[in-house]
Amino acid sequence: MHAGRHYALREIIFWTRREIYILVLLGSIPTLLFEMWHIRLTIPWLPIALIGTAVAFMVGFKNNATYGRLWEARQIWGSIVNASRSWGILVKDFVTLQNSAISSTEELKKIHSRLIYRHLGWLTALRFQLREPRVWENINQSYNVEYRSHHYKIPEYENKLEPELSKFLSDDEFKYVLSKKNRATQIINLQSQDLRILNEQGLIDNFRHVEMENMLINLYDQQGKCERIKNFPYPRQFATLNLYFAWLFALLVPFGTLQEFDKLGDHYVWLTIPFTVLICWVFLTMEKIGEASENPFEGMPNDVPMAALSRTIEIDLREMLDEKEVPPPLTAVNNILM
Repeated sequence: MHAGRHYALREIIFWTRREIYILVLLGSIPTLLFEMWHIRLTIPWLPIALIGTAVAFMVGFKNNATYGRLWEARQIWGSIVNASRSWGILVKDFVTLQNSAISSTEELKKIHSRLIYRHLGWLTALRFQLREPRVWENINQSYNVEYRSHHYKIPEYENKLEPELSKFLSDDEFKYVLSKKNRATQIINLQSQDLRILNEQGLIDNFRHVEMENMLINLYDQQGKCERIKNFPYPRQFATLNLYFAWLFALLVPFGTLQEFDKLGDHYVWLTIPFTVLICWVFLTMEKIGEASENPFEGMPNDVPMAALSRTIEIDLREMLDEKEVPPPLTAVNNILM
């Protein structure tokens, strides 16, 4: 997500400069034909304005819908943060030696660490899964690749899953999880199996066992919500027609503005070029903003900062274990936090 006050104008121009080049060309063609060869290609402004009004409604609808997807994704990860902290206190306070044959506090600490570290493994597996590209996503569009290369890095693209995950799981669990397709799902499954064994050993009574299982179900629920957003795109018919209609409007604008500026007198038609660029740039940039918000887990500058949130959770949970050496929080690079 962008963690600064606002985007710099140069960043916006850099991101949209290809559209600006095309709009300059579109505005120049009828203007040059009129000025150089006196070929008058004009369209009354009224039908263009009607199309522009329809495009404005459609672009507004798309931006509202895609923002809803982004905000829902952020709410889900807010719930994951809260549930993770809750998991930490459940592990610390529900898994005890009270009715267990185990009497070693060191062994109890190892159990606490195992349950909490496995949860950190779940967070790691989940965020790597959510970064996996889909064919409808926009992260690999040339302008997005170019912007990313100059302004920020995606941790899940820069690092491999295996070394990140191996820090939180035992060797046997690590090998088991990597053999599965949905690694996050299998890690929670391992948590449930471990809780059952701890219940049988008397480290968790039946009531506490049920509460902790309910927390795992809640984590499954949050994971499923993330997967629903990840695997169900913003409807392609809206995304496609929005783009086509916006460019149709951009194609027509210079022929309407040419007529209006010609009414002002000789040589005013040259204003067709800058005003075509300005008018159409607003519409196309708004459409592009909606596109950039469609998929909140793909790694765009305004997406949910899963790596930063996961690091925050890791710090909180490891401090619950009274560990002295914890990793630092992730900081924004060029005002972008991933």
